[in-house]
Amino acid sequence: MGKNILVTGGAGFMGSWLVDELIRRGHSVSSVDDLSGGYMRNVSKECRFTKGDLRDSDLVNRLVKGVDIIYHLAAYAAEGQSVFSPISINDINIKPMNNLLVAAVNNGVERFVFTSSMAVYGNQPAPFSEEMARLPEDPYGAGKAYCENMLEIFRAAHDLDYVIIRPHNVYGPRQNIADPFRNVIGIWINRLMSNRAPIVYGNGEQVRAFSYIEESTDAIANAGFAPGARNEIINVGSPERVTINEACSKVLRLMASEQRPEYVPPRPQEVKVAYSTTEKSERLLGYSNRHTLEEGIACMIEWAQGMGPQEPSYRLPLEIVKSAPRVWVDKSM
Repeated sequence: MGKNILVTGGAGFMGSWLVDELIRRGHSVSSVDDLSGGYMRNVSKECRFTKGDLRDSDLVNRLVKGVDIIYHLAAYAAEGQSVFSPISINDINIKPMNNLLVAAVNNGVERFVFTSSMAVYGNQPAPFSEEMARLPEDPYGAGKAYCENMLEIFRAAHDLDYVIIRPHNVYGPRQNIADPFRNVIGIWINRLMSNRAPIVYGNGEQVRAFSYIEESTDAIANAGFAPGARNEIINVGSPERVTINEACSKVLRLMASEQRPEYVPPRPQEVKVAYSTTEKSERLLGYSNRHTLEEGIACMIEWAQGMGPQEPSYRLPLEIVKSAPRVWVDKSM
């Protein structure tokens, strides 16, 4: 029997994919988004959509009435920018979490699925496993750590069941390639479509595991229902590790571009080696990596070329300009 489900961030990249998957599985889905980083073109016609700001507690209370499961994906996920815009980013990310938690308890929500971030691990030795402490290196990661801790407190105090998902470096069709602060593969593709060089911070030897949206979506959808996932923290993402230089080379080759990377100074507080374990997600959520990085990038390029190049959108101002990357200050992304 289908559930009544609320997905926050339902017009965004990951949120819209999740809405589509939950509808496909036969659930009744409503979603909310302020459209600051999402687009109406991503919203399913089979979803009850509300444009709104989750910092409005009255709106949140109305949205949560009658809901069985909440999937909270809405966030401003610009980890690097958070070092220079901590007030705006944590206002967007923390207040909605508090509103949703209170509404969830007051309305008897069965399970709260929260998409956190690998950023909570900070600069610990990789691969990051779920048993590691929360040691974030930036305000974004600190905000996510706060939200995780609040879920644990609400479980103990109010018997609210949760699942914490820690995705990492998700990419694919519908990603906001106009965002100059996050989603490096999307930034590269967007620049190359305008015949501009891809930008690489530092020496490009940072290590990441990029995760294709389709596989991540399946696992996140399963988190609302899998009995073994109850009150667990679970990494979700690809086991395929590459350097930033290697990932950039794949994009250049798949786009048949003769451009070469433009290297700029490192970003402050960037963790150099960051990837996570996958065993728990495979066991509890059925995660499987079905796309290689090249296959996933090829799918994203095809989608992006259908959209055409996008003008970068500098939505949130830099609150601290001193020591910010020059390409951000000059708005030259």
